Parts: sequence; C-alpha cells; structure tokens
Amino acid sequence: MTSVQEILASTNEIVRPPLDRASYRFLGTEDIPYARYTSEEFFQDEMAQMWTRTWQWACREEHIPEVGDYIVYEIGRLSVIVVRSEVDSIRGFYNSCLHRGTKLCASDSSGGVNHFSCPYHGWQWNVDGSLHNIPSEWDFQNIDRSDFNLPEVNVDTWGGFVFINFDSEAMPLLEYLDPIPEHFQNWNMQDRYISIHVQKELPCNWKAAAEAFMENYHTKTTHPQLIPTSSGPSTQYDILGDHTSRFYALTGVPDPVIGRELSEQEKLDHMLVGDGSSVDTKLQVEEGGTARSTLANMLRKHFEEALDVATDGLCDAEIIDTMEYTVFPNMFLFPGLSLPMVYRFRPLGMDTDRSLFDLIFLRPLPRSGERPDPPEPVRIGIEDSYASVPGFDPTMAHVYDQDTSNMGFQQEGFYASKKQGQTLANYQEVRIRHFHQTLDRYIGTK
Repeated sequence: MTSVQEILASTNEIVRPPLDRASYRFLGTEDIPYARYTSEEFFQDEMAQMWTRTWQWACREEHIPEVGDYIVYEIGRLSVIVVRSEVDSIRGFYNSCLHRGTKLCASDSSGGVNHFSCPYHGWQWNVDGSLHNIPSEWDFQNIDRSDFNLPEVNVDTWGGFVFINFDSEAMPLLEYLDPIPEHFQNWNMQDRYISIHVQKELPCNWKAAAEAFMENYHTKTTHPQLIPTSSGPSTQYDILGDHTSRFYALTGVPDPVIGRELSEQEKLDHMLVGDGSSVDTKLQVEEGGTARSTLANMLRKHFEEALDVATDGLCDAEIIDTMEYTVFPNMFLFPGLSLPMVYRFRPLGMDTDRSLFDLIFLRPLPRSGERPDPPEPVRIGIEDSYASVPGFDPTMAHVYDQDTSNMGFQQEGFYASKKQGQTLANYQEVRIRHFHQTLDRYIGTK
C-alpha cells in the first residue's frame, strides 16, 4: 500500500516539518482483553493509579480570563477548582471544604468570585487558596490557620490549554507532552478560540470511545460516503513519545475499495465535507491542477478574506489534511485549519459503561486578535444527533453520528463475546496498542 510520504513525494507537494516524517513502531500482537472495558476492578485501578497521576486538559485559558474566574474539572469522584488566582497565575484546588468536606463549587460550574464559600457553614477561602473567614472562629481555637489553606493539584499551561495533575511528583508538563510542543511550534494553538463546544453522552467505556477515533480503518464501513477522498490503508500512524501518538490522513486520496481512478474534479466534489459553506459556486479544478491544491487555495482565500485569518507559510497539507495527535490518557488535537477539533473522553461519573465526549471546534483568531467569549457547552444525550447542536455543520454531524452509533453495540459485544479480547491490526490500529501499553505502565499490569 502506498504510504503518505510516498504519495506526497510523487506529487512534489511542499510539506513542512513535522508532516514530512513517519515514526511507526511494531508493538506486538497480543489481544486486548475485554475485561479492560467491563471490569469494575480494572476501572477502580484506573481511577486510583492512572487518573491520579496523569496530566489532563481541564479547560482553556479563555475560560478563566480574569482574576477570580474559575471552572470545575472532574474525573470520577475527583473534583478540582481551576481558578485564575492572579493575572498571570492559575491554580487548582481540591473541591472540598476543610471543615466537614462539602463541595465548595457545584459540579460542572464556572463563574467569577472573590472568595470560595462553603454552602453548608460558610467557611471561606481566597482565590489563592488561603483561608479567609471562619464563622464563629472563637470556637476553633484548636486549628492553625496556616494549616487550612486549600490543598492544591499541579497546574501548568501549554498552547492555551490548562492542564492539571494530582501527582505531586509528576514529570513536567512539557516533558509529558514531548514531542508535541516541537511539532506544534508553527500552529499557535494559543491563538485559537472556541466556536462550538459539545458534550455528548456515550453508552460505552471511555477507552472504547477514545479508540474509535484513533484509526482510519473503520472509515470504509462506518463512513462509506468518505471513501472517495479518505484512504484508510494509506493513513500514516506514528508512535511519537510515551504519552503521544499521531495519525496523518491525506485529503483527496481515495480508498482502494473504490476500484477505479477518480478524476481530480470527482475528488474535489467529495472533499468539501464540513467546508461547503465556504463555497458560493461549484468549485472547479483548473486544467493541470489537483483537487488538493484547488481546495487549499479556496480555503486560503476564505480564511484571509472572509475571516481575516493569516495563512502565511502554511502548506496545503496544514490547511486541508487531517492531522490528529493524542495525549494520553484522553486528549486529541487536530491542528489543521479546516477541521480544527479537540476531543476529550472521560468516564461519566463512576460508570464503567458510560462516558462523556467533549468535542470542541478551536478556530484561529483573526489578525485583530479579538477573541470571542467561549460558548457554554451544549450537552446532548446518547440518542441525540450532533445536528441538534446550534451551528453544527449538518454534514459533519452525520459523520459524528455514524462514529458514535457503533459504540453501544461494541460495549454490549464485550459482554456477549465468547472470545475474550480484541485482535488489532499491526499497523492501522497500533495507536490503540500503544495506548494500552501506556496505561499498563500506570496501573502496573502486563
């Protein structure tokens, strides 16, 4: 099968680093046990040994722009208040009153405060975590105020994202993300804004939900309408670091299952998924041109003229292709301009069989630097279509509906199967194997 790098070399298309390299590694052939998706014991091990020791994206910096702005991030029963404590400082506090344990801020809440106040007895803390007020303090002569600062979690930022880690001995965030900061140095994720934020409830284990987006192998069956422009076998899969991997799929490369050569115009007609609103008339490939360059040039013009977004120096691939990076355990980043998504997958509460999928469209800021306020997340249920979300492109909504329609059937199949594990492709599903091998390093099971 022709690789991404071979296809690009054959067309003489200019491609900038890091898209001009591949880094696949063979990682073995063992089945992945279904118990990892169904076992309550395994789920508890993840909670105790993995979620408490990994860097997790909690919010964007624009969610908390002013001193006193906060947002609550939760994973399982763990709850953290992420707050801008000073103009240039963000901190994270365990969301629990030091008097009798009551949550200080409600789950999924956000806002702006001068103090965090317990709703039960009124104890208060400043936004830097220091104790502010104890009602009837005369009756608490047994405590030392300096011992009653809110306990903190590690907080760090990269690319406009705010990350938290419960482990006091965690490795530095940039080391954990390696090599993503280097790969993203030309993509300026900090200069993006949230245009849409969806939270979709899913009827499956959080890992099954995440793994559905780690490979392009499913496209010819799940998304048959995409095979004229997306080749599963020609997708590139890269193992980058201990916590990071990537797939790179070229737009405008048909899947071999089509069985015939498509004209450049036919390819282009299929490449406008999610971008049709940018085209006033039918786009035509000029003689001697390609579908890829035609679409890239159209989008450059749209970004520059209609959106006032700079595209200087970006190659065609950075504008039209699908580059998906993952950060273990649950963050997916798409740095391209035309499909600029960010994903996050978490267990829904403490339910082994249900999960929450955060889907964000993170679009580039205009040259003015004006940043719209981030929208409130739109929560949709298991049976709801993404098309019900205001502003969501209906063609893209159909693709996501197709993706998530498989998940309940897979979770049910885990329980129904006589065979006790999933058998992975050596190349196209290597990122799933890498994901589980990284998980094993945290929970200590081989």
